[in-house]
Amino acid sequence: MNGLVLKSTGSFYQVIDEAGVIYRCRVKGKMRIMGINTTNPVSVGDRVLFEKEGTELDGMISEVLERKNYIIRKSVNLSHQAHIIAANLDLALVVATPLSPRTSTGFIDRFLATAEAYNIPAGVIFNKSDLYDSDVKEYVDELCQMYKSVGYLTFVVSALDAETLSVLKAALQGKITLFSGHSGTGKSTLINQLIPGLELKTSAISKQHSKGKHTTTFAEMHLLPEGGYLIDTPGIREFGTLDFDKFQVSHFFPEIFKYASGCKYNNCLHTNEKGCAVLEAIEDSKISLTRYASYISILNNEDIFR
Repeated sequence: MNGLVLKSTGSFYQVIDEAGVIYRCRVKGKMRIMGINTTNPVSVGDRVLFEKEGTELDGMISEVLERKNYIIRKSVNLSHQAHIIAANLDLALVVATPLSPRTSTGFIDRFLATAEAYNIPAGVIFNKSDLYDSDVKEYVDELCQMYKSVGYLTFVVSALDAETLSVLKAALQGKITLFSGHSGTGKSTLINQLIPGLELKTSAISKQHSKGKHTTTFAEMHLLPEGGYLIDTPGIREFGTLDFDKFQVSHFFPEIFKYASGCKYNNCLHTNEKGCAVLEAIEDSKISLTRYASYISILNNEDIFR
């Protein structure tokens, strides 16, 4: 039978078949030793083949069908292994907040670079706009302009104000979209607004640490009223990139890649080389210093924790 993985709990998977029936499935043991170098051989969004077991709504996944794409990050506990966040995406959006808690541009850029690496259209949702004062609003407007100039979608919303969500709803319609970001950025509250009646668990921000509490335990796909699916993921503290060749990192920053073709040397890393067109573009304010700093942090394999 053909199915779509809606939820992963690590040991079991919710799989919906072509008739809309949901099964509780396990993975065949041999799939775990097929040379898959990830902590999870099956992820949310995977198209799979599975067999029914017994008379109950139980099943066994026998094969993962070819993925059109997927997005991964470094495993938290196993630094040399990858964790697949989701597969077969039309759009990947990082939910960010400039305060309560603050999402760094380094975190956002690592997410966007990873989406670029795996050919997934991406963007940024700046949430909690109801909390912005004039200075914060100006800062978010500047970030939106920076990311739009590179080619990314940007949205400024409040999960507590349904009127701010119309443009975002239109962008999600008919697509399989991933939401990712730190705990406390309001992903679950936002999804509850986008999908009335879902009632995902939410939690208040810790006043002591200004950080969110994990309310989503496992990645899960939800059907949108307007059509398409939305994938909710557990909040993550850092977004570790994996196996980026240092000479390819610039490929994942569209504005750097644009000017790199004008460099004097083909193997230019755009750090301190003579005749570097990227460095010249930075001097001419054609490339943001903020984005360039994120590029350097990935080049130096520095993890971003805030």
